[in-house]
Amino acid sequence: MKIIWRLLAVILAVFILPTLVSAGLWVARDHPKGWRDADWSSTGLLPEASTAPEPAIYVFSAMTGGLKGAVASHAWIVTKTRNGEYKRYDKVGWGNPIRLNNYPADGRWYSNMPRQVLKIEGAEAERLIPKVEAAIKSYPYARPGGYRIYPGPNSNTFVAHVLRQVPELGTVLPSDAVGRDYLPEGGFYALDADGRDLHLSLGGYAGLSIGARSGFEVNFLGLVAGFDFSKPALKVPGFGPIGF
Repeated sequence: MKIIWRLLAVILAVFILPTLVSAGLWVARDHPKGWRDADWSSTGLLPEASTAPEPAIYVFSAMTGGLKGAVASHAWIVTKTRNGEYKRYDKVGWGNPIRLNNYPADGRWYSNMPRQVLKIEGAEAERLIPKVEAAIKSYPYARPGGYRIYPGPNSNTFVAHVLRQVPELGTVLPSDAVGRDYLPEGGFYALDADGRDLHLSLGGYAGLSIGARSGFEVNFLGLVAGFDFSKPALKVPGFGPIGF
């Protein structure tokens, strides 16, 4: 019985309390009433394609709308070939799940400012773009109806799939990207293509990730706690990574 109470105390302290604090801070802020009232415009984080001829790959993440925005973000992928235009890929829950250029490449999401998770430019981006686009095409839920907001497969499941398939991109989604730990076909484990990160998951509801890019993470009901060793940070549920 003592073990059970101690486990509950750990869950409360590590996962529940930070999430409640984050939710309280979120509610105290002003937010759009719905998607029609939200700002989806460009933020200017990326230069105009005509002034930036170099190939590039970006991953962005922004907190989503409604109360779920207190703990959950939405991620998307942007590619640009040499002298080409930006291509933005989003996984959404309506129509054709993989949307191309429905929003500005660096646009706000439900009025929230995006974070740049990944930036690769030049020759390395040119080498990796075909791999990224192949991984996008291989996504197993790229069909109408292939979306479930929780625990996945959702927008973050899609981007996490691409990052696992192309480990040379060298990053993982922020810990507030709920749905990233849902493995394809409901699998129990996944090993990144280069074998450097291992992911265990119970249908996206609970799991564990450990490796060079993930650091050490514990997922509980979509909330992630852990450590990032490559870029030292504490991963706090509801707040994401907090760097030292």
